[in-house]
Amino acid sequence: MGVFAAEGGGVALSDPIKKLPPNAKGEVRYRFVVDVGINPETGKRRQLTRTFAKLKEAREEYARLTHRRDEGSLVAPSKITLNEWLDQWLAMKAEDLEETTIYNYRITLDRVRGKLGAIRLQELTEEAVEDWMRWALKHGRVRGGRTGTPLGVTTVDMSLARLKDALNRAVTRRLVPMNVAEHVTIPRRVRKEERRKKQEAKPWNVHEVQMFVHGIRGERLYAPLLLSLMGLRPAEVCGLRWEDVNLDDAKIVVANTRTMMGNRHVVEKDTKSMAGERELPLPAPVLAGLKAFRTLQAREKLALGEAYQDTGYVLVHETGESFTIRQLRRRAYRLMDLLHLRRVRLYDARASCLTYLANKGVPDHILARWAGHTSVNTTKKWYVKPDVEDLRGAAVAWGGLHGIHQTDGQV
Repeated sequence: MGVFAAEGGGVALSDPIKKLPPNAKGEVRYRFVVDVGINPETGKRRQLTRTFAKLKEAREEYARLTHRRDEGSLVAPSKITLNEWLDQWLAMKAEDLEETTIYNYRITLDRVRGKLGAIRLQELTEEAVEDWMRWALKHGRVRGGRTGTPLGVTTVDMSLARLKDALNRAVTRRLVPMNVAEHVTIPRRVRKEERRKKQEAKPWNVHEVQMFVHGIRGERLYAPLLLSLMGLRPAEVCGLRWEDVNLDDAKIVVANTRTMMGNRHVVEKDTKSMAGERELPLPAPVLAGLKAFRTLQAREKLALGEAYQDTGYVLVHETGESFTIRQLRRRAYRLMDLLHLRRVRLYDARASCLTYLANKGVPDHILARWAGHTSVNTTKKWYVKPDVEDLRGAAVAWGGLHGIHQTDGQV
């Protein structure tokens, strides 16, 4: 910074604060310009201009601004709204993320936009984000164009997480000095209250899986449903092609998925991650089921002739048309109801499979590979869910601590 004042109290020529000629009213003013970085959109310098009636005020503000600039907390004024920034941020994220992931990001952030989107990014406050969070937990669910029912804690958490990500990038871009949502969290009291009210749906136990398998033996989709029960994601079952199936060597390659954005738009893409692309051996019952299903499809194709749609997928209708996740889910639910089985998400069949394999002593690295996870920690945290019967062995083992005979209960 140059010399502030020359001899006699005037402003030196090297001083960044310039004395302006008197205006029409004879008033003398002082002005300075401060560089605040580069505009990432245009590549041009950003500058702040400030004008004051008193030299002392100009000096103090210049010192404050240059200090903030040097420590990286100074941002240029901007009229951009939160909605406008979220649009820019999503466009940047779209370069690295899959279409379905961006779609989910949009849905998640739409819950925030209605209340906060019109606010200028630099005017957004922590209090405003907290107010939105409280509102969402009480009235945030939209149905039929109306709000009024609560959003779940997990849903609000996801919206907060995406908002924090977007604001962190805004800090990096020097659009805001800090992330005002960084320390906004859902109170523990609210989380505990929801846990008390909401009972987590448990995956099927071994008995329920066996009842389902025996009950669907005559079902046309017996083989594809067994693929779900051996741990494939629904999108992986829907995306499996006959070219990925080797019936001679009893193995499949999981490399393609068919999922949905909303309830109508089908998206075909590769696996969720590099680890998701994997080769799996086929258990004997699944192999037999796929062979029978292949033979059945050949008969259906012959019967329909040119009307048959040879899509190449394993999971198809009698016409050859491929199934969507939504159609597979509906068929599975209908079968659960017919068999008087507890209705669970088809995706939870993964948890039933992986829990069973873990209980049978399958090594962690094999378990993660089977599931298509990079880390076994993911597999064990989210998909291995032992129930009380799985813990019986631990109860028996505990008896040995006190020398209790397991047969007669006597010491």
